[in-house]
Amino acid sequence: MRNQRKILIDQLDQKLKIFKEASTIIVPSSGWINAIRTTLNMTMEQLGDKLKITRQGVKSIEENEANGTITINSLKEVGDALEMKLVYGFVPKDGSIQELIDAKAEALARKIVLRTDQSMRLEDQGIDENKIEKSIKDLADEIKREMRKSLWD
Repeated sequence: MRNQRKILIDQLDQKLKIFKEASTIIVPSSGWINAIRTTLNMTMEQLGDKLKITRQGVKSIEENEANGTITINSLKEVGDALEMKLVYGFVPKDGSIQELIDAKAEALARKIVLRTDQSMRLEDQGIDENKIEKSIKDLADEIKREMRKSLWD
């Protein structure tokens, strides 16, 4: 099971890698639809004809995209009308899926180990810093191996 999950993580990381560069692109404040339509020197009426909607409908779609309330289906339809393909995906903010899992596991392990160490120190049984760090690493490895659901709490 662990090996299968590792393969799935690696495959997903590979698929998402191509989106990494796209994550640096700044979305135009008026939205992509408006930016592309105006760059192509296409009127709202012309785009509306392709979509079989009114000029006001196009204006509404552009506003919905700009304020983040447009649906994926609407984006696909507009893309088709503009003879473009909608590309949709997620990009991990800090590297890869594996790095996200590593960071979450380390944070959870640190929380658990330090809470336990605090209790032990109250009983004058605390351990030194090197042992704490080793315990955190070992627990983080165990959490990743088991892929605990608590990783996402």
